Amino acid sequence: AGGSRGVPQGGVISPLLSNLYLNEVDKMLERAKEVTRCRRYTYIEYARFADDLVILVDGYRKWKWLVQAVYQRLLEELARLDVQINTEKTRQGDLTGDESFGFLGFDFRRVKTLRGQWGAHITPRMKARTALLQKLKEIFRRFQSQPVDRVIELINPILRGWVNYFRVGHSSRCFGYVKAWVEKKIRRHLMRARKRKGFGRDRWNSQWIYRNLGLFSDYRVRYNIETKALPAR
Repeated sequence: AGGSRGVPQGGVISPLLSNLYLNEVDKMLERAKEVTRCRRYTYIEYARFADDLVILVDGYRKWKWLVQAVYQRLLEELARLDVQINTEKTRQGDLTGDESFGFLGFDFRRVKTLRGQWGAHITPRMKARTALLQKLKEIFRRFQSQPVDRVIELINPILRGWVNYFRVGHSSRCFGYVKAWVEKKIRRHLMRARKRKGFGRDRWNSQWIYRNLGLFSDYRVRYNIETKALPAR
């Protein structure tokens, strides 16, 4: 905001201050929703977490003018709060094409369902998956001389937290990749402990790894989770 000093991004208090400060933006968007509403149908929707904001506008060409109108109104509201928008991270996209957008680690894309209806396809972003594997890879590297039990003790909480966060949506393919990657690393760790080459796939199958070593195994995905956002007051 206005002053020469601010709160470091990622700090504990940063999201709280963002919510307090940007509550006026929520109010503005709520008013825009009501002004353009047609009975139960809204032509504008939005989601905000701290200072991350996504605004969705009806894709029908009749309402294309709303995109620029809402963006201009957003700039005015932020200017009133003495807040500058990050132009490098701000973009406009067309979800009626093949575009997608990222929000809070997820990738959102518009797809047609098996019933022929349009819906949202929600998956973990590649950046989020890469960051997870890099973190796990570092643990395997640092503790390669330690017993496998110690390694599993360290990676299980990380896997559990990451999977629980991304469990909603359509994460099964991503989860399958992560699961296979971790299994491969565990087998390689066991082979190194025995001073053997290879990845040990024939020596330890997946069932044995989860049953005997206690490796995190709950990669189930929850579909059709309904969430309700609280409007600004």
